[in-house]
Amino acid sequence: MLGRRYFLNLLAAVPLAALPLAAADPVAEGWDHFYNLDYAAAVRSFRQAIAAQPADPSGYNYLAQAILYGELYRLGVLESEMLTGNNYFLRTDKLRPNAQTNAEFLETVRRAIDLSRARLKTNPQEVRALYALGSSYGLFANYEFMVQKNWKAAVSNGAEARNYHRRVLSLDPRNYDAMLIQGVYDYVIGSLPWHARLLAFLIGRTGDKNHGLQTIAQVAEKGALNKVDAQVMLAILYRREKQPAAALRVLDPLLRAYPRNYLFQMEQAHMHSDLGHKGEALAILRRLEQEATSSRPDIPLEKVYYAIGDVQFWYRDLDDALANMRRVTQHRDLDLHTGTLAWMRQGQILDLIGRRDEARQAYRKAMEFAPQTAAAEESRRYLSSPYRRKG
Repeated sequence: MLGRRYFLNLLAAVPLAALPLAAADPVAEGWDHFYNLDYAAAVRSFRQAIAAQPADPSGYNYLAQAILYGELYRLGVLESEMLTGNNYFLRTDKLRPNAQTNAEFLETVRRAIDLSRARLKTNPQEVRALYALGSSYGLFANYEFMVQKNWKAAVSNGAEARNYHRRVLSLDPRNYDAMLIQGVYDYVIGSLPWHARLLAFLIGRTGDKNHGLQTIAQVAEKGALNKVDAQVMLAILYRREKQPAAALRVLDPLLRAYPRNYLFQMEQAHMHSDLGHKGEALAILRRLEQEATSSRPDIPLEKVYYAIGDVQFWYRDLDDALANMRRVTQHRDLDLHTGTLAWMRQGQILDLIGRRDEARQAYRKAMEFAPQTAAAEESRRYLSSPYRRKG
């Protein structure tokens, strides 16, 4: 769920999940599948949990999250490569999820909300129902930011989520799990561009980026249900804040707990690259390449080639980088993120080695591949002014 280029629509990057509970528990099994990127299996497990407790809104939230993230994974937007750029989601077109999947997600979240509200009518102070209701609005915030690219609706739903979890904290001040949405909300509002932050202030939404980061770190240390989510979030945020060593420390227990999550391993490689550890970064990615070609068909080889080529690009191994980016663009079913960036990166490499006509062709390919993306916008600039490496 991690990666280098897109700003974190952070309300979207945080799953509102739960830690594994017991080996035979379908909820525990569901989260193990979820964090190992097997979303179909997670959906099956959460459906079992709902069948066992159909009046519990939490199960519907878990199912909705697995549905949403499974679709985001299919669309290629879970890498934090897309989360750590400068407000990526505020500048790209909305996603086009599968219509049936989209409808199922919305229906499932609404079912969770209905069940939570029904329980609160009986007992307005029920902590579990208040927490579930806040989580449902958090999922809507995720959806608005990740899928619809509507930050205003996301902020509004995030505020609702925060309000319900504040009520949880008023009843249970040591409920660290309920602090996560508050921390994410503070960080997101504090990270918006100044004009968006001003508008948020005028309509009563305020946030503090540093305080949000501290809150998330507290949940990562002391949380129960949301400990893993907070760790994932911290790894993303530390990298966005140019603290790759801190990000690696947070990522280490996640790598041990969820060994099949190749995105965690790709993040580990990018963080080593950021630290100047070229050899370590490429060694991790080469191991992933070997697994993808031998025993792990679930690892998309084109993403591995892009990651290898990207490391080589930043370390000026331009011939090798170009060869790997061409491997990426030869793939038939590229997602928008990987395809657009690979074409843009090809253009940049070709500019650096003095092949201007070919560079322009690559930039045009990036623009044609996904016209509304930030990479296409950047490529458009390079048509008139060649890319030049700073520093």
